[in-house]
Amino acid sequence: MLKVLVSHRMGEADLARLRAVSREIEVEGSSSLEEAIARAADVEVIQTGWWSDELLRAAPRLKWVQNGGAGVERFMTTDFVASPVVLTNAQGVYAVPIADHVMAFVLHFSRCFDHLTRKQMQKEWARWGECRLDELNGKTMGIIGLGEIGSEVAKRAKAFGMRVIATRRRPEIGSDYADEVRGADELPWLLSESDFAAVCAPLTKTTRRLIGEDQVRLMKPTAYLVNIARGGLVDEAALAAALEAGAIAGAGLDVFEHEPLPADSPLWEMANVMITPHLAGNSPRSHERFMELFCENLRRYVAREALLNVVDKAEGY
Repeated sequence: MLKVLVSHRMGEADLARLRAVSREIEVEGSSSLEEAIARAADVEVIQTGWWSDELLRAAPRLKWVQNGGAGVERFMTTDFVASPVVLTNAQGVYAVPIADHVMAFVLHFSRCFDHLTRKQMQKEWARWGECRLDELNGKTMGIIGLGEIGSEVAKRAKAFGMRVIATRRRPEIGSDYADEVRGADELPWLLSESDFAAVCAPLTKTTRRLIGEDQVRLMKPTAYLVNIARGGLVDEAALAAALEAGAIAGAGLDVFEHEPLPADSPLWEMANVMITPHLAGNSPRSHERFMELFCENLRRYVAREALLNVVDKAEGY
């Protein structure tokens, strides 16, 4: 019997759905990392949830890990990368709501909702011309990392009449929704051209602090940075300094280097920053898409077929 461990709290209906994939599998849930470790001895598949190298060591029969998210940087330890365990992620599962979230940030700033919401809380009627409302038509959306999420952002930005430019590791792939796609080394070009720059790249050894003081300096003083990928991609101290100095107009941030964002972070009190607590991918439909992906991968695993979304552990995504 193939034993599958879910290392997080999963509802009984979802557990039953996994068990229905095949009579050859036995599925257990867990309510804590400690419980997952205690149950891991004879497990062949783990769906995370909670993860640590201790869990890896507690599962000597482990062959495959299905991550619940798209980002996999927490798995990139020496022990796990060196192990023969196959890692798959949830690439594409959260792209739709995250792209919606990007556009929510963009509209928040372009239509001055930051200023207007404060006026509402103070019960004040904003005067015509009091803030600089703008329109997206003709503005430039720069997308750093044109993967599943970046492509969904491009689709939405194009629908608003924006010029869409992007960088990606393999620019020859192109995009139906981007006006111009260049290689990852063209980041300076993208930042200097963009009115809104959306960080959609994976966090790897080569992309950590991809956006720092030098990169922010390239942006227009009227431009906004949006980060819905991983906090480690942006040097928060450099970003905060640029925002404080008015070097860029603002930032929409869903992810941070340390989460929850520490109470002493200057970002909390900046009027030109919109903060959301790492929930851009949250949607009931995202959960359904993930269950479809994991059930299909379970079916493939039992049938000894190629799995979907296999991660290149050497590259980190």
